[in-house]
Amino acid sequence: MAEQSETSVPTLPAVGFVRLADVLKLIPVGKSAWYAGIKEGRFPAPVKLNKRASAYRVEDIRALIERLSSGEAA
Repeated sequence: MAEQSETSVPTLPAVGFVRLADVLKLIPVGKSAWYAGIKEGRFPAPVKLNKRASAYRVEDIRALIERLSSGEAA
């Protein structure tokens, strides 16, 4: 992602992956609520990038934002 200050809202790249910290700047929920939403199927699951790193597909996050902004239940 482009370099940003800690308080700025990140912009999503056209394609690729974003880390949880950036997702939570766009979707105002806490980590516990996010992980519960994944377990319940409301939020997209992460993709393992390697043994220790996971990230979220940009297209999945865009779809979630679209769904939330259209008023559809998470």
